Amino acid sequence: AVSIEPGLVPFWRQPRVLDRIEQAGILVLWSWFIFRVGAAHDPFAWLAAVSETSVALFTLVRRPTAAISVRLGDWLLAMTATLGPMLIVFGHSPWPQVTNVCIGLLLCGNLFQIWAKLTLRRSFGVAPANRGVKAGGPYRLVRHPMYAGYLITHLGVLLMWPSLTNLAVYAVVWTAQILRLRKEEELLGQDPAYRAFMTKTRWRLVPGVF
Repeated sequence: AVSIEPGLVPFWRQPRVLDRIEQAGILVLWSWFIFRVGAAHDPFAWLAAVSETSVALFTLVRRPTAAISVRLGDWLLAMTATLGPMLIVFGHSPWPQVTNVCIGLLLCGNLFQIWAKLTLRRSFGVAPANRGVKAGGPYRLVRHPMYAGYLITHLGVLLMWPSLTNLAVYAVVWTAQILRLRKEEELLGQDPAYRAFMTKTRWRLVPGVF
C-alpha cells in the first residue's frame, strides 16, 4: 500500500517521519558536497552544484503527503538517484576545447530542471509520492522534465571532468533513476488525473526516444 494510516506502521515509517528523514539525509550530504565544491577551486564546479542545491531547497519547502511509498526498494532507488550525483569528483579537464560546450550543457540542464521545479513548487519530492499532478510548463514536453534537466547537466559534468569514478557514479545513478521513474509512474498511475496527463504527454524523458 502507498497510503498508510498512522499507528498501523512503526513511527519511523509514517509518511511525515519519512519526509523528515529524507530532508535530513539530503541536507547532510548536500553540505558535504558544497564543501567539496568550494575546495575544488574550480569556477565551473559551482555550475555542477546548482541542481543539487535546488534539490535541497525544494525538499525543505515541499508539501507533505500521505500518498508516499513506504517500500524500502523505492526509497533506495530514490536516494541513490538523488544523492549519487553528489559523489562526483572534480579535476582538470583534459579537453579544454569542449569547455564551452560543457558550460552550455550545464547551463541548459540547470535552467530546464529549475523550470520544472518552479512548475512543481511545493509538489516537489524525492521518494515516489503523489503531491499533486502538474501538466503545464516543461511537463508539456516530457513527463519528467526535472530528470531530463539532470541528464543534460550530468552529460556536461562528465565531459568537463571525465573520470572512471564519475562514469561509475552516473552509471549507477541513471540505472536507479530509470527504475525510480517507473516506480513513480506506477504510483501516480493510480490517479486518474495522471493517467489523463500520460495520454497528452507521450514521452517520459527524451522526446522520440523514451
